[in-house]
Amino acid sequence: MIQTADILPKLFGNKSIVKTMRLFLLNAESSFEMSEVRTRTKSTPAALRSDMTRLRNIGFVKKKTIMKMTPAKTKKGKGTKKKVETWQLNTNFPYLSALKLMLLSDHMINKTEAVKRMRRAGKIKLIVLSGIFLRETEGDRVDVLVVGDKLNRNSLETALRGLESEVGKELSYAIMDSDEFNYRLGMYDKFIRDILDYPHEKLVNKIGV
Repeated sequence: MIQTADILPKLFGNKSIVKTMRLFLLNAESSFEMSEVRTRTKSTPAALRSDMTRLRNIGFVKKKTIMKMTPAKTKKGKGTKKKVETWQLNTNFPYLSALKLMLLSDHMINKTEAVKRMRRAGKIKLIVLSGIFLRETEGDRVDVLVVGDKLNRNSLETALRGLESEVGKELSYAIMDSDEFNYRLGMYDKFIRDILDYPHEKLVNKIGV
């Protein structure tokens, strides 16, 4: 059975264009150089060129030239300004509202695959999604809470960066071990309560909260 998160890539033609569209939708006021888009979406140069051509042709994105200061070649030297070509969301695109409903839903990621990747980092006891995954694009709520023991933080952060490329936005996340989580839970810690007392989704729950 096809995962819900895999439907959109099939609908739009490929996975990379979905990630690129999310990046612009979630950063409507920002403009990006092609290299930035490629880094944020983890797309190949060829795929990104094709995607950006399609998105420009339909009017989803537009070019914007900005002045950018280049680093000085020596410590005593001064940087120079140069024109840089960037890309920005066209906020007058007629189907923005419809695309936001489709692309910024709670099915932005393949949750089964996300759990599988994070479990490689150690003994995962709890994974909670909130914030952007519940369509909360404003505010300072954490997007992902991961609780576990003997966690390889580098491995876990690599998995989380993979989620960022899927979502199109830098994620706010928290990582803690079981002892810290249980202590803070018992103390009615505001940070924990702000996650658990408001809309959220548990992908893993071996703690029983």
